[in-house]
Amino acid sequence: MRHDDRGAVSVAALSVTPEDPWSPDLDMLFDRHVLAMHEDTPPESVHMLPRHALAEGGITFFVMREGGTPVAMGAVKQLSPAEGEIKSMHVLAEVRGRGLSAKLLDSLLDHARAAGMTRVSLETGVQPSFAAARALYRRAGFVPCPPFGGYGPDPNSLFMTLSL
Repeated sequence: MRHDDRGAVSVAALSVTPEDPWSPDLDMLFDRHVLAMHEDTPPESVHMLPRHALAEGGITFFVMREGGTPVAMGAVKQLSPAEGEIKSMHVLAEVRGRGLSAKLLDSLLDHARAAGMTRVSLETGVQPSFAAARALYRRAGFVPCPPFGGYGPDPNSLFMTLSL
């Protein structure tokens, strides 16, 4: 945030674009994501994709930048021509509460629609630390569903889907 000579506030430009997950300036974002996913979830229930997998075909990885600084990430994995999965959504703690998660999710869903997907699903945690994520997905229209795309039942997971 900057102030001009009249005291008006301008906010740094916000962008969400496909990027290479191996960009070095994303290290902190990935470190924070991994830490958060393992914070209160048993290892066998952590279903995040490792960084190298986010660079594979069939996955489009996005970075949200504010004034050029990475503040969030997420990906869309193509499961079939008509179905996708939201993966690895993470917003840095210090910028939460500003609606950035909703903007990132909107960008991921716009990508899925443009790619011809008619359904997008996701897996998220049931622990209290995932409450904000679950609320975000519900506000976007996601509803609970059975495990999909190779997932099995997991007492630490909530599976959700959205028709596009």
